[in-house]
Amino acid sequence: MDRLDELATFVAIVEVGSLVGAAKRLKRSPPAVTRALAALEERVGRRLVERTTRRLAPTDAGRHFAERARELVNGYSTVMSRLVETEGAPLHGILRIAAPTIFGRRHVAPIVSSFLDAHPAIRIELVMGERSLDLISEGIDVAVRIGQPRDSRLVVRSVGSVRRVLVASPSYLRRQPEPRHPRDIPKHDVVFFSGFAGPTELRFQNRGRLHTVRVMPRLMTTDLDTVIAAVTSGQGIARLLSYQVEAEISSGKLVRLLPAYEPAVPVQVVIPGSRRTAPAVRAFADHAAASLRTLSIIRH
Repeated sequence: MDRLDELATFVAIVEVGSLVGAAKRLKRSPPAVTRALAALEERVGRRLVERTTRRLAPTDAGRHFAERARELVNGYSTVMSRLVETEGAPLHGILRIAAPTIFGRRHVAPIVSSFLDAHPAIRIELVMGERSLDLISEGIDVAVRIGQPRDSRLVVRSVGSVRRVLVASPSYLRRQPEPRHPRDIPKHDVVFFSGFAGPTELRFQNRGRLHTVRVMPRLMTTDLDTVIAAVTSGQGIARLLSYQVEAEISSGKLVRLLPAYEPAVPVQVVIPGSRRTAPAVRAFADHAAASLRTLSIIRH
């Protein structure tokens, strides 16, 4: 490992706070990162991080060292990026892209495919799931997020929004009267997605007024496909994002309820803001944002 790479490894360790997280960001094995840290500490003759059971924290010397190392690494990245942009060299490297499962399968995967077609030297790992990953500790280069990011370290590009929709099947509505107000929902069988920690409640908004409804689900599951299948088969009503049930609504398998109470949820392309953005990362973020803005399911 050359000395500049060694500095970049140390900066990643300090920013992420763990050897495993730094390894994920750098796309290396944890033993390789551990060896790099040990070699660096031996070379400078002092301890640069304090190891605890959960995290690594820089010592005073390590903190100052990391600040200077970051300047050197960022300076090198800037020079190389400008050279690549000037010379028009092909993009290369490995990108880790994250997206929600259903949205990723239907809309991000085609964007990934078109980007790979345009850049033969690029490799991509597409990570899909409902859990909102920590981009920095998980080594994610670009994420497509549904909802408002809470991490101030991220650079966020809004591409539009989707809606939270309440839906039921025609067969269910033949058995039960259609709700006219959020307060009618507790009278109904509710199919509830429990993939996120929090209370079993639904929030509705109309003309700036928030309506919070606590529910006792007839069926609760961590799997979105199961929620969609259950509500389509008539098991009850469910609250989902509009893109998740776009096809079912268009085909008449599901009916939108309470359309006046549908809050908008932002759709965003997100990249880490704590390090110099590589040309390939910037190119994919630009490509994804431009492609997503053309989707009919996203309102602007």
